[in-house]
Amino acid sequence: MKIEYNEHNEIEMPISADLDRNIEVLEALFADWGDIVQKRFRLERQSQMVDVYILYIDGLTDNEMVERTITRPLLYEWRQSEAVTFEQLFHNQTEAVDLVEETQMMEAVSAVLKGDTAIFVDGSERAMVLSTKKFPTRSVSEPDKEAGLKGPKDSFNENFRTDTALLRRRIKDPKMKLKQGMIGQRSRTVYGLMYMEDLVYPSLLEKIQKKLESFEIDGIYDSGMLVHLLEEKWYSPFPQVQTTQRPDKAASAILEGRVVLVVDNSPEVIILPTTWNTFFQAADDYYNRFAVGTFARCLRYLAAYITVLLPGLYVAITCYYPQVLPTDFLLAIAGARSDVTFPIVVEVLLMELLFELLREAGIRLPGQMGNTIGVVGGLIVGQAAVDAALVSTIVVIVVALTAIASFAIPNEEFSSTFRLLKFAMILFGALWGLYGIMLGILMIQIHLSSLESFGIPYMMPLVAGSIDDEREFQDFVLRKPIFTMQYRPLYARRHNRLRFRQK
Repeated sequence: MKIEYNEHNEIEMPISADLDRNIEVLEALFADWGDIVQKRFRLERQSQMVDVYILYIDGLTDNEMVERTITRPLLYEWRQSEAVTFEQLFHNQTEAVDLVEETQMMEAVSAVLKGDTAIFVDGSERAMVLSTKKFPTRSVSEPDKEAGLKGPKDSFNENFRTDTALLRRRIKDPKMKLKQGMIGQRSRTVYGLMYMEDLVYPSLLEKIQKKLESFEIDGIYDSGMLVHLLEEKWYSPFPQVQTTQRPDKAASAILEGRVVLVVDNSPEVIILPTTWNTFFQAADDYYNRFAVGTFARCLRYLAAYITVLLPGLYVAITCYYPQVLPTDFLLAIAGARSDVTFPIVVEVLLMELLFELLREAGIRLPGQMGNTIGVVGGLIVGQAAVDAALVSTIVVIVVALTAIASFAIPNEEFSSTFRLLKFAMILFGALWGLYGIMLGILMIQIHLSSLESFGIPYMMPLVAGSIDDEREFQDFVLRKPIFTMQYRPLYARRHNRLRFRQK
């Protein structure tokens, strides 16, 4: 039997009252499916015989639940005095709570593909769909990209319902809503928008939904794919949406009036909108004393500038302005480079590329082997390069300090941007000296000032900071004590920003 699909890869066909017709369609759809389970059996009560057909996918479905709630009640616990009708099956005989009826074949098939069980009854133009999902998934574990000494140790995993439950566990408020949808014509990936109904701006929610509905794609396999589709300026090296593995961080964003986008099959959720400052914030900042959190955040900002500027400044100063260096330090640099044959810019680029290769190799290698290669490889190769007079010891120190600073930035995507920009700053410093460095900084600042994340300026509160006076600076570089942070950020509705009050 040939099945016809519409332009959205869907079947436009109602469920037929003829069970044989439905079975013919389903067998054509699931032909060559070795993991499909189909069972047709006949119920006979009061001299009445009705055929029932059950369909589910082995591996995505809880087989024991199907046996307990469908097969056993229908075959062995059916009372002889009751007639066999769809209504009787739906309301009385099937021992399940999460049970719905569908009239379209595509809806029933989609439910089966999600791990549910479809039940068709001869003579009825409806099908029962029972929620029996049981996906193969890993348990809740510690976050590996956003680890911290204090705070919860759980993280999101690839199960959509587990991720939403982790957020529900933290925010027990009926005003936290979850709008579910599906994206990907073939993957049919489930996503959910979680937000506080009284805090989020309706215009922000509408803008996000329109963005999700503005494109069609075959499949979405991870939230990282949606990140690129949601960003307004795709060419920018700076991420315009934020991702996190930590449920506590996502819950905090929801209570600030932001929207969290949960994507099935992804261990990270997306937070919308975002600003430059949020990438420097870590969950530990709010669990430690405010002085400790402020100091750590200042170090992160300093680390960002070191990552971008230090190699370029070294090239610019040693090539164009050696006279500004102390004499002893200048003599040390000259002595270290006495046997090096490469120019300074080539020397710095060579070592930077070497460290980036070691970092990439450490990520790809399994487990502890990757950490060992990253540390030992850097020491051995760096020392060998110095002994071979390819680079000087000063350059090794500069590149190592730059690499250490990049690890201090809590968001890996944001850190990657700074690692990329440092190569541009090295070239600018080699071409035009300090003028090139200043030109590079100016270009970055202009670009950052032009970015927006769903209507929020990327550089808030440095730009348009007078909207709420000094409130927006309470959680900027300096993190104030919790009891002084009485108001939510500007993401929340203006009339509902008070979040802390003394009794």
